Amino acid sequence: MLDYDKEADAYDITRGGEPRAAAAADAVLGLVPPDARRLLDVACGTGIVTRRFATARPALRVTGADLTYGMARVAAARLPGAIVLGDSRRLPFPDGVFDAVTSVWLLHLIHDPEDTRSIVAECARVLRPGGVYVTTVDKAAAHDVGSDVDAVLAPRPRRPAPDGARRVESYAAAQGLVAAGRARFTGVGQGRSPRGTAADLRRGWFTMLPPGDPRTEELAARMAALPDQDRPRADPVFALRAFRKPG
Repeated sequence: MLDYDKEADAYDITRGGEPRAAAAADAVLGLVPPDARRLLDVACGTGIVTRRFATARPALRVTGADLTYGMARVAAARLPGAIVLGDSRRLPFPDGVFDAVTSVWLLHLIHDPEDTRSIVAECARVLRPGGVYVTTVDKAAAHDVGSDVDAVLAPRPRRPAPDGARRVESYAAAQGLVAAGRARFTGVGQGRSPRGTAADLRRGWFTMLPPGDPRTEELAARMAALPDQDRPRADPVFALRAFRKPG
């Protein structure tokens, strides 16, 4: 797991920056009803997407919440007065106060199913009746674009996806939420290159392949043999699901 306090200042540069944020915000807002007046962005990170929600819809009162001080500090510089420190498993808000709740690139980080259930339950709790919850799903699978890099990575061990679409749908249904739409958007600037992927392997970004493990070194060596070492392959395409709270 990354140390998000340490990563905060450089985080956006390594994650596609403003182009990726723009694509994410446009897709999310396409699932948020136009008459929504209050939106909560859970695990808002640096606020790079959160700010775009506010800019795109001036009538929308946007609040961001993040557990990590470093991320919240950067987000607060983008949206002064609109960012709070908060655990997504225990959101510091009353019931039913938001017309929309979003969680972009959060659930894939949560490996305890009970924590994931708690997050979805909290997002449902703070939604007003008729409100919409929008979240990314299947993040890891989005990076499998059918490239030669993916072919080398194919034998790696994998955990079940914490944000698998069917799993998230079941958690939402348990809270009484009903399916309300889906969308996709391109992760601009996030295509994998062989050299970059070998470095990620050796840094432990593939969580079931620790640095120094013989399997890690074998895959990194195979990655180094691919052509066009610094050419990014196709960008991932991320998936969104929307759920409505009846009422």
